[in-house]
Amino acid sequence: MEFFGDAERKEINDVLETGILFRYNHEALRNDIYKAREFEAEVAKLVGAKYAHAVSSGSTAALVAMAAAGIGAGDEVIVPPFTYIATIEAVLMIGALPVFADIDDTLCLSAEGIRNAITPKTKGVCLVHMCGQMADMDAIMQVINEHNLVLVEDAGQAMGASYKGICTGLFGKTGAYSFDFFKIATAGEGGIMVTNDETAYKHADSYSDHGHDHIGSNRGMEQHPILGFNYRISELHAAVGLVQTRRVPEIIEKNNVHKKQLMATLGEIPGVSFARIPDADGDSATFLNMLLPDTESAARVVTELNAAGVGGFNYWYTNMYHFINQWDHIKQMRTASALPIEKFGAPQDYSNLDVPGAQQTIGRLISFGVRATWTSEEVAALAEKIGAAVTKAMSVEA
Repeated sequence: MEFFGDAERKEINDVLETGILFRYNHEALRNDIYKAREFEAEVAKLVGAKYAHAVSSGSTAALVAMAAAGIGAGDEVIVPPFTYIATIEAVLMIGALPVFADIDDTLCLSAEGIRNAITPKTKGVCLVHMCGQMADMDAIMQVINEHNLVLVEDAGQAMGASYKGICTGLFGKTGAYSFDFFKIATAGEGGIMVTNDETAYKHADSYSDHGHDHIGSNRGMEQHPILGFNYRISELHAAVGLVQTRRVPEIIEKNNVHKKQLMATLGEIPGVSFARIPDADGDSATFLNMLLPDTESAARVVTELNAAGVGGFNYWYTNMYHFINQWDHIKQMRTASALPIEKFGAPQDYSNLDVPGAQQTIGRLISFGVRATWTSEEVAALAEKIGAAVTKAMSVEA
């Protein structure tokens, strides 16, 4: 959490003074304090969604988004091999079957990768907008529309990013954002499902609270139009998320200034390039995604960065649960209970996936988190350290 102050404390205290930490009902006691509702309205306003529904985490937001979009038991869902593991877990938890497709230099699923992974059993695509930027949406939407697929967007790392004026999360039927501690805005834990589809919203609203329809003021008398489970957010988490959402435009503005400063310096180094951003004006700039010529160069650079005390993430060989190389439990489908694979059969050999674009791109990727709280002097010093490490590593023969 980069910014936390009196505004967050005020919203939390509003909840504590009522004593009602549960987001629903208890109208006589809560003094018209409904932080989850305010949180949802603030996110909807920020991204331009008709509907937003808050849940307990970004992981459950992705799960609820898929369920609300109509994806379920036995459906094949195209997913990327580069994402936080929760995306894949969500597919499995709703009884669907993940089908891994290749990515491109946007770090996201490519249109070609999606097209090559489509089978007669494909129901939808869970598109993940990785590392603060966005996928190549024109090309991807062409494939989605050609094959009449359900698109769900996991924009957990890219809330506030946009492509040609449309925010990530709003191209498909449903979208999901994360508010965990490491995201652009945080509630400690929390997530938001967004949609422009009224039916999907109503399903999400019920599904995330044991199927309650939330009609009337007596919880015990509410109807249950569908089955669901408990993915509710608390009023305390929503109170923090509400203020944090209001800070997002300022954070994105500062992130972009700092990222451009870093890129201007590092882009002068031979052999250094950056992940492609399909719409630079829509970049949330939460990460600087630097590409080296090859995996071996990236490994040497990481060694030099560590020696210099500079953090940087290379997901190809580091166990950070963001890349297929580290997902042995997924490849072998190890679990405490039965998975849909056992009933419907595996659509792929997960231990031998053919994703050469992902291996080639992620192997040479080093990501750096960008902070809005940096000063220009701190950015310059960081750029100098990274530049020195890259230059030293690149001068060594592989």
